[in-house]
Order: sequence, then C-alpha cells, then structure tokens
Amino acid sequence: MITLHRLGHDAEPFQLNPDLIVTVEANPDTVITLTTGTKIVVAEPPDRVARKVKECRVEILTEALRGRREERAGSSGVAARRASQAILSSLEPPSEVIPASPDPSSGPR
Repeated sequence: MITLHRLGHDAEPFQLNPDLIVTVEANPDTVITLTTGTKIVVAEPPDRVARKVKECRVEILTEALRGRREERAGSSGVAARRASQAILSSLEPPSEVIPASPDPSSGPR
C-alpha cells in the first residue's frame, strides 16, 4: 500500500493499493485513475506517486526473495539427504520376493 493525501486534505492521509492504479496524470493537479474507473485527485505530484509505487513493489519483491532464500537455506540439508537416500536405494539390489505358499486349511469352501 502507498500513503497519499487527497488534494486539500493534507492532514488526512489514506492508503491506496498501487495495483489498482491505471494512470497518473497532471491536469494540472495530479489525477489517479483506478481500475474501477474511479478518479482520485491527490496532493502529491505524479513523479512522487510513481516513486512510491516503485518503492512499494521493490519492498514486496525484496521480502519475497528474502523468504525464498531462507526457505532454500532451511531445506537444503533435507533435500540433500533425500537425494542421497534415493541414490543409495537405487544402487541396492532388489530383495528377492518369495511368493507365499497357499494355506492348505483355507481351501475353497
């Protein structure tokens, strides 16, 4: 989410999901058009809105990559162990399967 201010309401910031932004225009005030068709006039200039959107996306991607690295680091030992077990089990000769002999007392009824 990014924090913006409606034009004329500098003391009242609001949060906006940057994924909803379609366009940011200066007419001469900054007008943000959302995917819903809603237009919002904000106090921030277009370049600041664009910078806030970029910073928000960088933060999201950074957190995602950090989580992925931690996930990989935490599971690498387990993955290596599983891989080595799979290799070893493929090298072992299969155990001979001896069919069970039918029990004579359980013949057809």
